[in-house]
Amino acid sequence: MELKNKTAIITGAGKGIGKATAIALAKEGVHLGLVARNSADLESLQALLTDTYGIKVYYISADISNKTQVDQAVKTLIEKLGSVDILLNNAGVAQFGLLVDMEPEQWESIIQTNLMGTYYVTRAALPTMLKQNEGTIINIASTAGERGFATGSAYCASKFAVLGLTESLMQEVRKSNIRVTALTPSTVNTELAVNAGLKIGDEDRMMQSEDVAELILATLKLPQRVFIKTAGIWTTNPQ
Repeated sequence: MELKNKTAIITGAGKGIGKATAIALAKEGVHLGLVARNSADLESLQALLTDTYGIKVYYISADISNKTQVDQAVKTLIEKLGSVDILLNNAGVAQFGLLVDMEPEQWESIIQTNLMGTYYVTRAALPTMLKQNEGTIINIASTAGERGFATGSAYCASKFAVLGLTESLMQEVRKSNIRVTALTPSTVNTELAVNAGLKIGDEDRMMQSEDVAELILATLKLPQRVFIKTAGIWTTNPQ
């Protein structure tokens, strides 16, 4: 699929996979709507992309766990972009601990961002795609959504749920020419992973945000009649 002059909304766009994907899409001539909590990150990225690639870039600071903020942000970005051809649900949080040690509020906040946030953003953008009878939704899940591990009950539950949401929505909208895909990367060398205390290992051999962005590009460039339901991404770094 030709990407030039398409439009995309990216959540968690200020850092990591979201930022790397924004840059990759900008190189392809995609006009962007960026969402993240930190407006300074978005302002800096907007300046970089518009100056370097001459595309249209709009941004809104919003917390995707807040439905009101999401609805307003997506509505405004679609109005400015004129459409939304691509949605990347990338924003997420991670926190780990034994189930009995994590406070219910911590557990709920992970579900609220990773699952409900993905739902809120998708629900806000989907009517436009249905009206267009075309679109691609990519949800960033995790290998933690395929297998659980000790101390990961909340995070794994949220990512398992994202995979279920992805597959169910795929079945709902595929006849409307809308592709829905989940990517399940293993540990990526991002600020989220570092802050969550995950073992990064040899950074030179660790999967980088740019690597995930390359797979996102490849997925988007498939003919519109073809889509990948779920794609796992693993690093060669032994741990």
